[in-house]
Amino acid sequence: MKRRNFIRAVAGTAVAAGLEGSTRLLATPGPNPPVIELRVAVTTEAFDRLASFYRSGLGLEPSQLWPEDQGRALVLDMGKATLEVFDEKQAHTVDQIEAGHRISEQVRFALQVPNLDAATKRLLAWGATLVHAPVITPWGDKTVRFQDPDGMQITLYQKPGQP
Repeated sequence: MKRRNFIRAVAGTAVAAGLEGSTRLLATPGPNPPVIELRVAVTTEAFDRLASFYRSGLGLEPSQLWPEDQGRALVLDMGKATLEVFDEKQAHTVDQIEAGHRISEQVRFALQVPNLDAATKRLLAWGATLVHAPVITPWGDKTVRFQDPDGMQITLYQKPGQP
């Protein structure tokens, strides 16, 4: 986990990226970044159930509701977004730490929350399935793994030093 410690050390001042086996610093995005917003669209047969799960289970407020004449859609503001691109070995490593074995599909949500215990209770009350009890990762985050009602893997994590 030496690379992760390095990445944590430079967080906030620069972006670190591992390319072709090496870690190099990339400039912090300027005022005109190439991407303004990351949106992840989740399609479900059980719209009301999944919308309620994310709205109430995570306490997210709708930022947009789309008209029903073209189908139902709800946009929830989830704060800052990043895209992590893993190879299979890294996905296996993260799953092993957070869930005890390789379990997630190609996409998994990882959501930083201010209070992991409270968020865990809310998600369980709204239908999440506990995949693995909380663990402390080698990089210091406390994580807990769930599945949403449609089976999407969700990692909730809390940074060290948060209450």
